[in-house]
Amino acid sequence: MTADLRHVDSWIFDLDDTLYPRESEVMALVSDRMTEFMVQFTGLPRDEAWTLQKKYFHEHGTTLAGLMAHHGLPPEEFLTFVHDISLDGLSADAELRQGLERLPGRRLVFTNGSGDHAERVLAKLGVADLFEDIFHIASADYLPKPAVSTFDKMAKAFGLNPKSAVFFEDSERNLEPAAAMGMTTVMVGQHALDSTADFVHHRTSRLPPFLIGARLQES
Repeated sequence: MTADLRHVDSWIFDLDDTLYPRESEVMALVSDRMTEFMVQFTGLPRDEAWTLQKKYFHEHGTTLAGLMAHHGLPPEEFLTFVHDISLDGLSADAELRQGLERLPGRRLVFTNGSGDHAERVLAKLGVADLFEDIFHIASADYLPKPAVSTFDKMAKAFGLNPKSAVFFEDSERNLEPAAAMGMTTVMVGQHALDSTADFVHHRTSRLPPFLIGARLQES
C-alpha cells in the first residue's frame, strides 16, 4: 500500500542497514572490527570477546556505551578502529537518489555511528549532497538510540516539529521513542514486514521503492 506522508516536511533516516540493504555487509565488517577491538582491549579469547560485545550492545544500546560505562574507554579510539573498513560493498544507488530527491523539506541522518562514517557512506551511495545534516553519536554525547534523552537532543538540534517528521529505521526498538514524540515511523529492512508493534506505522523491506511510491505534500 502507498504510504500517505503528505504531512511530512522533515525526513530523518538511520544510516546503517537503512539507507542501504543489510546484504551490503557493511555492518558485518563493522561488527568484526568491534570483536577484534574487544579482543585487543580485554585480552579475552575471540568467542568470549564476542559474547561480551553483544552483552554490552543489548544492555547499553551500543558496544561502545558498554565499554565507556564499564572501562572508561575514550570513545574516539573505538570509533576510529571499528569504522576503518572497506565500503566496496556499496555503490551509487540511482533508485535511492530518485526516492530522496522527490521528498519535500529537509533530509537528515540520525545514527549511532560516527560522523566520519556517515559522511563516507553517504558519499559512496552518491547522495551526500541531498542531506542537510547528521546527528551522530558524538552529537548525542555518546548516549545511543533508543535513549529518550538522545531523541530529545536530536529533535532540538534539528529544530524538529515531531508531528511533521518521519523516522526510518531498521531497528524496531529505536522507533518506539520516535513514535512517543509524535513522529511517524517506518521500519526498513529484512525484518520490517514481520513487525507487529503498534508504534511502527509503516513497514518496507526496501527503502527506495517506498520513497518513490509514497504520497507527498505538494511542493
